[in-house]
Amino acid sequence: MGKTLSERLQPWREKIDAIDKQILELLNERAQAALEIGSLKQGVSEDEPILRPEREAQVISRLIELNQGPVQDGSVSSIWSEVISACRGLESIPRVAYIGPKGTFSEQAALEHFGHYIDKRSCPSFDEVFRLVEAGQADYGIVPVENSTEGAVNRTLDLLLHTSLKVIGERSIHIQHNLLNQSGEAGDIQRIMAHPQALAQCQQWLNRNFPNIPRAAAASNAEAALLAAEEPGIAAIAGIQAAEGWGLQVVHQGIQDDPQNRTRFLALGPVANAPSGDDKSSLILAVPNRAGAVYEMLSPLAKHGVSMTRFESRPARTGDWEYYFYVDVLGHYQDDAVQAACEELKKDVAFFKLLGSYPRQLS
Repeated sequence: MGKTLSERLQPWREKIDAIDKQILELLNERAQAALEIGSLKQGVSEDEPILRPEREAQVISRLIELNQGPVQDGSVSSIWSEVISACRGLESIPRVAYIGPKGTFSEQAALEHFGHYIDKRSCPSFDEVFRLVEAGQADYGIVPVENSTEGAVNRTLDLLLHTSLKVIGERSIHIQHNLLNQSGEAGDIQRIMAHPQALAQCQQWLNRNFPNIPRAAAASNAEAALLAAEEPGIAAIAGIQAAEGWGLQVVHQGIQDDPQNRTRFLALGPVANAPSGDDKSSLILAVPNRAGAVYEMLSPLAKHGVSMTRFESRPARTGDWEYYFYVDVLGHYQDDAVQAACEELKKDVAFFKLLGSYPRQLS
């Protein structure tokens, strides 16, 4: 008689147990090495930051280059982000401000970018995220800057114009919107609530499936979920983490009009990054309101071979049809080509601000 499935699996389970033991030993060895590095930093300078985005990006990039599978590169990135976060947390747990309450996509972006070993600081508004970090009441912040369906997040652009904070990282996450309520039954829905961006991203689906149900804006999707948890007739549009956080049931999953819907977030901090070797830089520029000014503004980038990945305009609110231009380029500000292009830009434009140079998101 042949072996049972359990008997055939047993050697493999024992092998996995032995490998897990080795992994745990190595993780603790890595954590001890991180603590030694932390001690050396304290001995040299109290101002040396614990979070070094460029170094963390280099570690993950190197591992992805070494990876031969079957573990996928995206999984390598996610796993080591958490390993780095856990080791960093042994020295100090960073305070990270994001737009709350719990269950928002901003919270998800914070956890994906900084890892789960953070002290989460939920904020009611974009302005409060910036204020907490600027005042030193949080070490870092994360805010949405653009959506693949609805475009730029204007309040973030306006706050970036005046802040002293640096952009230290980016995180693009897939946005899946779900219709949630207390019962999970569509017939109980009397009103649908969400952040205006979410309502816009689901507009066609709502028109087809709930054309006669009134819609109302909330400060955030998570706030809409909280209201839905308090009132049976309200349905919220939010991520699945909001359903888990507020005890709601899913009426419909994946109701966004664009199945590839993504939102890009920027991580903010008080200290600029060193080069990682694969960076992006964000700038704000302004030019006089005259013919050919925008073409002349961009010519130094072309002259020095600097690739532009994003170009967004925002009214300057002067009443003279003037604009600020938000530009992302490939490369770190310290790279020769980027630095040369920026030095020319400073001479030619009416306004120049370097928001920061930071590692490009790997996955």
